[in-house]
Amino acid sequence: MSHPRVLILHNDPVLPQDHPDFESEREVLDVVEVVEEYLSDAGLATSRLAISHDPSALLDGLREQKPHVVFNLFEGTGDDGSTEAAVACLLEWTGMPFTGCSSQAMMLARNKPLAKRLLKETGLSTPEFDVIQTEPIPQCALDWPVIVKLAMQDASVGLDQGSVVSDQSGFRDRVSLLLEQYRQPVLVERFVPGREFNVGIIEIPSLRSLPVAEIEFLNKGGGFWPIVTYDAKWKVGSIDDIATPPCCPAKIPAELSAKLQEMALSAFRLLSCRDYARVDFRVSPNGLPFILEVNPNPDFHPNCGFARGLWAAGLSHAQFAVDLVHAALARRPADAALSGRGISR
Repeated sequence: MSHPRVLILHNDPVLPQDHPDFESEREVLDVVEVVEEYLSDAGLATSRLAISHDPSALLDGLREQKPHVVFNLFEGTGDDGSTEAAVACLLEWTGMPFTGCSSQAMMLARNKPLAKRLLKETGLSTPEFDVIQTEPIPQCALDWPVIVKLAMQDASVGLDQGSVVSDQSGFRDRVSLLLEQYRQPVLVERFVPGREFNVGIIEIPSLRSLPVAEIEFLNKGGGFWPIVTYDAKWKVGSIDDIATPPCCPAKIPAELSAKLQEMALSAFRLLSCRDYARVDFRVSPNGLPFILEVNPNPDFHPNCGFARGLWAAGLSHAQFAVDLVHAALARRPADAALSGRGISR
């Protein structure tokens, strides 16, 4: 196949500009521009397909554009993150090869309580937790303070300085707020003080961990919790953004770096991740690492953490994007039609 056709698949933003999570959904359009430039510069023929709530748009797009491979940048719609795994499942059903993790890995990792149970059962440390699905709000079963998160969400959606609570009243108010606003289960974790790290994992050309990165927490005085909030991740120039600068590679002892990389590789394998992923950690003041979550579809923007890990390893973000395409093409069934198995008319 001398000139493979690459379809860059992404979510078409659906949230209005005044929605509190607007920025996290909109950024994918910038990533599409970057990836298209990378692939075009490498001589690959590219096209785009933006989809939202209608799955038939994906199937119609595959039939019309007849790609050989899909570069998957679909992150789920802003109002239904479960569509991230559903789209991967549709691609698998049609036999269309695509970059990144499988639908199984996305479903496992997105269900944070399930992923944490799997981590614990295999001896990988993760903070103690509880899950609350409905009101009335029970008495908190964990020691204070705790951090209250969405159980089926990523991108720090729903996280702000009010997410860490130290008493039952604050706990009840925060859980109720998330249940009402997002209509999904709430994950309650024991808050681990200390430092926060992340480790990118790639398996192109072979399985390896990238250098450890740290999210540093600058002291902002009383009332500031050292966490990566939504504002820290998405609102450039905000107080939380300025207070959480990244550092890659992290300035830590070699023994801790090796331990975090080892745990990240184990989590990657455990959840059946593929191509690339990122694992987030907290390390307590006495040096104990805890896995917070596994992200099977990390932000691919060149200014974000995963790309920083590539550069710290001496790897090109652009070349990695091209390598992802060729790795996906290698998974293409030998007898697949140009339009994808099972979707031609």
